Amino acid sequence: MDSGKREISVEVLPYLRVYKDGTIERIVGIQVVPAGFDSDTNVMSKDMVIIPETGVSARLYRPNFTNPVEQKLPLLIYFHGGAYCISSPSDPLYHNSINQLVAKANVVAVSVGYRLAPEHPLPASYEDSWAALQWVASHTRRNDSEGLEEWLKDYVDFERVFLAGDSAGANIAHHMALRLQTLSSESTPNLKVQGIAMVHPYFWGKEPIGVEIRDPVRKAMVDKWWDFVCPSEKGNDDPLINPFADGAPSLEGLGCRKVLVIVAEKDILRDRGKLYHKVLVNSRWEGTVHFFETEGEDHIFHIFNPNTEKAKSLIECLASFFNQDKLQ
Repeated sequence: MDSGKREISVEVLPYLRVYKDGTIERIVGIQVVPAGFDSDTNVMSKDMVIIPETGVSARLYRPNFTNPVEQKLPLLIYFHGGAYCISSPSDPLYHNSINQLVAKANVVAVSVGYRLAPEHPLPASYEDSWAALQWVASHTRRNDSEGLEEWLKDYVDFERVFLAGDSAGANIAHHMALRLQTLSSESTPNLKVQGIAMVHPYFWGKEPIGVEIRDPVRKAMVDKWWDFVCPSEKGNDDPLINPFADGAPSLEGLGCRKVLVIVAEKDILRDRGKLYHKVLVNSRWEGTVHFFETEGEDHIFHIFNPNTEKAKSLIECLASFFNQDKLQ
């Protein structure tokens, strides 16, 4: 049936429409590109299903080594954005961005393909991401190599693991870091998550702050995004989206030693990222907090326009964060 003649039940712009017959039409984030060798960055990638029970997948990346690897590389576990309802690791925008990041930082990367709302309502995205993190951790608990992913087994230094993401993926990285103590209790002493990097994190709240007060139109749009993917009586003060709401875990529980928060000047989410940084700095968390703001740019500009100088500076900032001296 022609989508123009169907009656719309919910429209979540600019992402998708839900029709009254139950059909979901995603407007953006639906393009895919195959994994393989990227000649521009000299990076290899491949796809695999890592949690067969739920179909959770990952796209793995590594530099295209021309000589034997003398020293194992840091591991980046990446969670893509898309308001929990669009996109994937095979989205050409994300695929290109991760290729560039792997090349610049000289890391191995696991880009997680979690299930999307509304077909899989939250907290499915979080549970899938946690399952992916446990899958990575399982590589440190095995005495034999049978069933292990070779790129992780052969090339990764599991004492130099980082979590990162943009927008909703940055939010996921935050929540995974709060769960890391569970991994420690599951006998994974060889998996050392050194830090998390959050690019334009998707945090929110009922009461507007900063630029949200002056931009009610965009605030209403973001309100609708969260209400769609996570309908609950707590609304935009659900601890999943508001890290400072009643019942939210304390930031002092972050299971890493350093955090990087990146915001963009024109982003409606900017002041939430700045608040996160401020609260973390003033908390009793004992790690190191880094902050980076890009002037004159909007939300995930580096994904949409990766070849600008400001986008390259953002990637360089991430690469530097992943390659600082190993924490003791």
